[in-house]
Amino acid sequence: MKPAQTFANLPALATHLRSELTNRKTIVLYAYNGTGKTRLSMAFKDIGKQGGGADAEARDTLYFNAFTEDLFHWDNDLEGDNDRKLTLNADSRFFAGLAELEMDNRIRPLLQRYADFDFRIDTEEWVVRFSRTVDGQIIDNIKVSRGEENLFVWCFFLAIMRLAMDPEIEAYRWVKYVYIDDPISSLDEHNAISVGNHLAQLLNKADNPLKVVISSHHPLFFNVMHNELDARKSKKVSAHFLSRSKTDGSYTRLTPGRLRSSTMWRC
Repeated sequence: MKPAQTFANLPALATHLRSELTNRKTIVLYAYNGTGKTRLSMAFKDIGKQGGGADAEARDTLYFNAFTEDLFHWDNDLEGDNDRKLTLNADSRFFAGLAELEMDNRIRPLLQRYADFDFRIDTEEWVVRFSRTVDGQIIDNIKVSRGEENLFVWCFFLAIMRLAMDPEIEAYRWVKYVYIDDPISSLDEHNAISVGNHLAQLLNKADNPLKVVISSHHPLFFNVMHNELDARKSKKVSAHFLSRSKTDGSYTRLTPGRLRSSTMWRC
């Protein structure tokens, strides 16, 4: 068991994670709900904007967390309840190049790994409408389930992340770091494994230039990421358990030498 490290607050921890990524490609964190994972992701993102003033180019972190999911929202107060649509926050830089980069065609192959519904993005209204084929007939303007919605948002994010990995794509050239917090909310265990496996395949690409932090409260997802990224053997990946003190609010990061021997990592 390696010595534990304690940090006074989330900015201090986020600063340390950035420093660690100088020599690492990926950091995987396991923490219980309520520890502060989402706030840590925002602290990590905010450090990349310090000193940049109003310059949007100062940012360096593409992140997936609860705030990312809130960029998509349903209008449920519909007359006749027949024009169901998921509205996009047009002011967010997350959607840079939405029309020019043909995001529909980039998202669809990813989504087909997990779901049987289809979608179309309207870049004039900034909305997404969903459809499903049932008995050979296309049913338009359906309301997908919460889990299906999360899968769509996740695939949207993955498509953007793949663009950020391409040095030829100017719209996301500002991305240096990626912070992913609990991408499997509302998903069953099968999809949790599939999402983890697919994400690991993407991160393991030899030409991946991004530095990545992944945090989760889901032990199965954590174990999939840890095993697929081979954190025990690779010097480019590190895995840690994160806890928060109820006494002084400090954060402790524990790095077991052999994760499989510790019950805290078991499903």
